[in-house]
Amino acid sequence: MTRLRVDRCAVTSSIDHLTVGNKTKSAVNERVSITKTLLALLVSASLVAAPVWAAPSSSLGIVVYADRAQVGTAQASVGATVFSGDRLSTEQTGSVQVRASAARLLLAGASSATFSQDDATPAAMLIGGTATFSTANSKAFALHVASAVIRPNSDRPTIGQVTVLNPKELIVRSTRGSLSIAVEDDVREIPEGAAYRVVLDPNAADPQGPRGAGSGGYGRPPIKAAKSRFIWFAVGVTAVVTVWALHEAFESPDRP
Repeated sequence: MTRLRVDRCAVTSSIDHLTVGNKTKSAVNERVSITKTLLALLVSASLVAAPVWAAPSSSLGIVVYADRAQVGTAQASVGATVFSGDRLSTEQTGSVQVRASAARLLLAGASSATFSQDDATPAAMLIGGTATFSTANSKAFALHVASAVIRPNSDRPTIGQVTVLNPKELIVRSTRGSLSIAVEDDVREIPEGAAYRVVLDPNAADPQGPRGAGSGGYGRPPIKAAKSRFIWFAVGVTAVVTVWALHEAFESPDRP
């Protein structure tokens, strides 16, 4: 009987040991499961956040022609992507053309501009020189010069040209379609074939200089001056579209 009792105690002890072992394994498995869950959550969070951390600036256009031109400090080349914030510049005898959706922008020699975006509209700030743009609709492109914004005035195919004379003066020409020029709430239309010298300082004196051809000259009084955000002077009529503007690819900015 005594031996039987010893065996029962041994069996009971083994069962208790087994129970404790199972509980320990269960606790370990639970901790492993929790650890795996936490790791999975961390990985998921990193995957969600990674595109935000690594997202590049939005692509605005592609270089379709480049000759002695730079994107930032690098040499511009055909096929290069232009992003918001990129600065394009040309040497004295260089030029560069960018296609941006339904618009194209050409920088002439000794010119520079920085690309940006106005809401969903590709845009650029012309810093110096001359820029010519072609658009297929009124929301295709906007060109900024200091406080002025020049854009197409309608959904007709439009070609406009802007030359910066100094930080407060520019020449705006429309060779096809009409343009809209706005400085804050002062908005005016430049009809097809017209060219205007725009002075962004309303208090600037009437400049003296040679008279332009066609519809007016520098010596004429401003068309609109009192309490305006800018004043302008008719400097002539654009009678001939430039050879570049007649180029088939530029005439159809909405083509791929």
